Amino acid sequence: MITADLHTLTGSYALHALPEDEHAAFERHLDACGACAQEVREFTETAGRLGLAVSVRPPVELKTTVLRRIAFVRQDAPHTPGRPGRAGSRARRAPWSRFALAACLAAAAGLGGVAVWQHQQADDAQQRADMAQRQSQQLADVLAAPDAKATATTLKNGASGTLVVAHSKNQAAFVASGLPHPPAGKVYQLWFNDAGTMRPAGLMDPARTTEAVLLTGQVDQASGMGITLEPTGGSPAPTSAPLALMDFATA
Repeated sequence: MITADLHTLTGSYALHALPEDEHAAFERHLDACGACAQEVREFTETAGRLGLAVSVRPPVELKTTVLRRIAFVRQDAPHTPGRPGRAGSRARRAPWSRFALAACLAAAAGLGGVAVWQHQQADDAQQRADMAQRQSQQLADVLAAPDAKATATTLKNGASGTLVVAHSKNQAAFVASGLPHPPAGKVYQLWFNDAGTMRPAGLMDPARTTEAVLLTGQVDQASGMGITLEPTGGSPAPTSAPLALMDFATA
């Protein structure tokens, strides 16, 4: 392989796309060619930046288009010694073409990735806002229900708690005040008491000391609720002694 051919392999080398024999030959060439070494660094940095972009599925016709154009679109021939009048023009042209290519690729992938990321973020934020609004409305409906009945107690950790049940809504809510922050790796979990069997009913926010929570699930035949300290993420069944057991008010 002649030196002129080696000059054209900077992009393929940066993307690890050379066969072993050409890879070895090009690495020997890099030791003596500062221009190619600089170009490899630029392509490598650009490839790294492109790798950070959010991926976007390319159009199905892209591969066919690229393969068709490869046949007649080629890279500019590199300058070789003994060809006067070309060095100056190539020196002016090469940096621009390299940076233009890198900028165009980065802009295309980056803008597409940013657009997809922004769209996903907006969708996620809207879904969270919708869910929070629904939960707040359901909580307000339970607390304001005509048949809502409240039971107050003091938890073993000194916090105060109030249980509100509305059978017309088939839902219940729990309001805690002065709740100590749970230990690291722990969370307060609520339970429905189904004739002695505890059914998971949601988690408290470990960052808050005062909170009103709509219990997850329906009251059904439950006679009350409990609260325990569980591993982060909750448990399918209680793993610690209850901080409080509360019966639904009947009066």
